[in-house]
Amino acid sequence: MENFELRILGCGSALPSKKNNQTSQILTVRDKQYMIDCGEGTQNQLRRFGIKTNRLNHIFISHLHGDHIFGLIGLISSFGMTGRTAELCIHAPKELESLLKPQLDFFCQENSFTVTFYPVETRKHQLVFEDRTIEVYSIPLKHRVPCCGYLFREKPKQRHLIREMIDFYQIPIKDLANIKNGEDFVTLEGDIISNEMLTRAPIPPKSYAYCSDTAYSQKIIPIIEGVDCLFHEATFMQSEIVRAKETGHSSALQAAQIAREANVKKLIIGHFSARYTDQQPLLEEALTKFPNTILGKDGLNVII
Repeated sequence: MENFELRILGCGSALPSKKNNQTSQILTVRDKQYMIDCGEGTQNQLRRFGIKTNRLNHIFISHLHGDHIFGLIGLISSFGMTGRTAELCIHAPKELESLLKPQLDFFCQENSFTVTFYPVETRKHQLVFEDRTIEVYSIPLKHRVPCCGYLFREKPKQRHLIREMIDFYQIPIKDLANIKNGEDFVTLEGDIISNEMLTRAPIPPKSYAYCSDTAYSQKIIPIIEGVDCLFHEATFMQSEIVRAKETGHSSALQAAQIAREANVKKLIIGHFSARYTDQQPLLEEALTKFPNTILGKDGLNVII
């Protein structure tokens, strides 16, 4: 399995279509899974694409519109039926707990695992979760209800030991951890062996930004500056910009403009309105502003 991998489970908007399920994604980082949003039918998509969720312990919810949360109760119920025991952590706007708790109490009384809610302040850019692998930050978005995206930043890996140099200087095992963390080595004679002689730099850490749902907002640009991959909603084409503003969404052209101004490396557009049975024009519109754009689709697998 790759080190940093995105799988789109659904990239449609409010109304599901034959082409697109409602919104959900799985981000896999160093063998850990993180789900982003959980629209209706998400568990069916997991089965459709053969994705096992035994390493999924955290779900991040952007906002409380049905196409982003209606799949949660079904997914949690199925986890109970398949014998899950590990805690499931849900990071979401604070109101989600009061909405979901009665359903959990009614439908999931016999579950052998705990569901824990962690409230996210959608109006602030702040750290909402971290472990040894990754840091996750909220991205305040501009929508009709409180809404935030999420920025996933991989933590730097340790440096790689150059085995022949370690052997040459007869470095004790007890010092290897410090050397991996960037320290120099001091010999018994007092000579300093620089870390650059003993190690190689690791692969640079990766980053992924998820921005759905949102109207065009330049305020997110400093937050997502230079990310390796950006998912930005493109619910409409520019010809429907009035409708986009009314509903708190973006056009494909606006998504590309954000990617361009933020100097991201790759853009994926998605959250398409069901009116677009042919989504190629959305891609073509985005390409005029940002050449490295990919059209999102259900099942799309992206190695970041």
